[in-house]
Amino acid sequence: MVDFGVQALVSILSHLLFISITWWALQCINYEQWMKPNRVVQMRLLLILVTIAIGASVSNFFLDYLFLSQRLPMMW
Repeated sequence: MVDFGVQALVSILSHLLFISITWWALQCINYEQWMKPNRVVQMRLLLILVTIAIGASVSNFFLDYLFLSQRLPMMW
């Protein structure tokens, strides 16, 4: 039971960490040149959704790699 709690905590922290890193990385993009006039809210929402999609994907890759590498010694 405790192992599931630890995995859940690691997963939550990983998702938050990689979403934060992705948000930071996407701040370097000058997206104003692609934006239509008076569409600031839509651009911010798009940026948030893209951040979540990229951050969650990277986090899932990291977590899969971590958990599978922990199970690798059980092969022998």
